[in-house]
Amino acid sequence: MADFDELRGQEWRRLLAAARRRLDKTGGEVTGSVALASPSDEELRVLGRITPRAAVNRRPVVSLAELDAALRAAYGAGLYKVLARLDRPGRPADVRAALEAAMRCRHANEGWFTGWLGGLTRDGTARRLVQRGDGDLLGWAAAVLDRLPARDVPLPLLAEWATGDATALSGRPLAGLVMRALVLWQGAPPPVGRADEHRVWSDAGVLADDLTSQVLVLDLRAREEHAVAGWLEDAAAVGVPFRLTLQQLMTAPVTPAGQQIFVCESPVVLRAAAAELGADCAPLVCTEGRLSAACDRLLSAAPGSRIRWRNDFDWPGLRMTAAATERYAASPWRMASEDYLDALETGTGDPLEGTRVTTPWDAGLATTMARERRAAREEWLLPALLADLRRDAPEM
Repeated sequence: MADFDELRGQEWRRLLAAARRRLDKTGGEVTGSVALASPSDEELRVLGRITPRAAVNRRPVVSLAELDAALRAAYGAGLYKVLARLDRPGRPADVRAALEAAMRCRHANEGWFTGWLGGLTRDGTARRLVQRGDGDLLGWAAAVLDRLPARDVPLPLLAEWATGDATALSGRPLAGLVMRALVLWQGAPPPVGRADEHRVWSDAGVLADDLTSQVLVLDLRAREEHAVAGWLEDAAAVGVPFRLTLQQLMTAPVTPAGQQIFVCESPVVLRAAAAELGADCAPLVCTEGRLSAACDRLLSAAPGSRIRWRNDFDWPGLRMTAAATERYAASPWRMASEDYLDALETGTGDPLEGTRVTTPWDAGLATTMARERRAAREEWLLPALLADLRRDAPEM
């Protein structure tokens, strides 16, 4: 591996600082680009090694993916590891130096943070860490906390982003230090067992397991060309449902293809579409009653597609539909008053329970449901839904 010291030079400083800021905006994802205004000749030489476009532009733009690839080729380490190495807290000589390193965190003036450091000092944890040569863990813990709260960041990505090591928060002393801080931050009881720890991470916006967050799709294709896109293409070609994990979407981002993407709540609808329409079904996404991080990531990457959204006719379902119209500019799909009444003619209807919500896309829907006092499942409209989902059906 090449010497990282040359990356501390003036010619690299602005570029890497811009990359740090970009990672803060993307939540640690190596996406997007950075630009340098009026670069010096030395900076242009560095940029020219990353992208040939830099030589002919006085405000060159470099994608983080290009920068990451160039660092791997030249230094044997990607952007996360390079930045972590350059920002590495030094090994403190005493407890005071260890605490000072931790106090560089942006949360340093908050009560929970000072309470955390005070507790580590009073119970002797800080002293023991320094004595055994692990005093730099306080600085690393502060670097992790610096990046929280997050928004659905997988735990390995957070660890690599903060420390350069994707396993740094997996059952190691560092994870215990951060967990202790998060409990104080959240005012939560100390975790007992893995489930409690996952809850604490989740409340901080961290996904402790990015493989369990999934989204079920049918006949959805990607605009990219990579392994995950190939799996989607193969499944769509034969009309087979496919589960995407958040880990896959993080590793190989997917931009859904298609002018329209339909979203349903029940797997019953998706299964029926696979059985009856197969490869002739329009792109269909199933929330399975809950907007997972994987589902949100997939739909957030489809700004060029019109999203047609539906749920069961109950108050939680209407709430999810209303949220989708805001979050994804989605259009309700067969979620009008007449659709509700049609569904009631097919099924018996369950008692309508919970708090009433408004339906801005059809003000009469909430009124009609409150009058009828019955919930209706979306599969009761299955013939109409399947007709809409046929690939050659007129666009709605």
